Order: sequence, then C-alpha cells, then structure tokens
Amino acid sequence: MPADTIFHKILRREIPAQIVYEDDDVLAFKDIHPKATTHLLFIAKKDQDFVSSIDDLTEKTAYVPLLLIRKAQAFAKKYGIDGYQLRFHVGRGGGQEVFYLHLHFLSEQKLAD
Repeated sequence: MPADTIFHKILRREIPAQIVYEDDDVLAFKDIHPKATTHLLFIAKKDQDFVSSIDDLTEKTAYVPLLLIRKAQAFAKKYGIDGYQLRFHVGRGGGQEVFYLHLHFLSEQKLAD
C-alpha cells in the first residue's frame, strides 16, 4: 500500500478499533468521534482497492465507493437499521481527515451490542 494511515494500522490490528463488521472485502468499525448515535466507517481491505480519496479514483478503482455503499446497505438490512446517511468526505476542505477512502455510516438508531 502506498500510504500508512491509521486505517492501515487498524487493518493490521496494530491499534485497537471497535470492529462491528468484517468480510473478505470490507472492515467496518465505530468512529472515535461519533456524529450520530451509530457512526461507523467502512473501508476496503485489499491492497488493490486502496484509494486515498474520491479525488484519486481511476477507471481501475471506480468500483470502490460502490463496494463500500453496497456493504453498508447489506449491514443496515442485516441489523434492521431502516434510516441512515452515507457520506464521503473529499479532501481537507471537504472534511477528510484520514486519506484512505472511507464511507461514513450514520444513524440515530442504536446498534445492538
């Protein structure tokens, strides 16, 4: 991977995170500064899926945002969350703090423990 962000360290389990979902493609964990009752971050796991920002998408990586959206959608259905927001922050001016493409999943429904 061309960068080494906090999300890379979470994937390598070098730093802790409250992981709520994981499969072969995606990892989802609780945001440490939640802006909603349930605030999760979805990230792609595979090296070839790494993109630092929406601004850096190419033809080869254009599928990554849809991958994250579809996994968030499936997560919501599985856990009975019927109202939520999905957000991508793009660039520092757009509020992006970690330059590893990630999807914010926000809901006022509490995630069952």
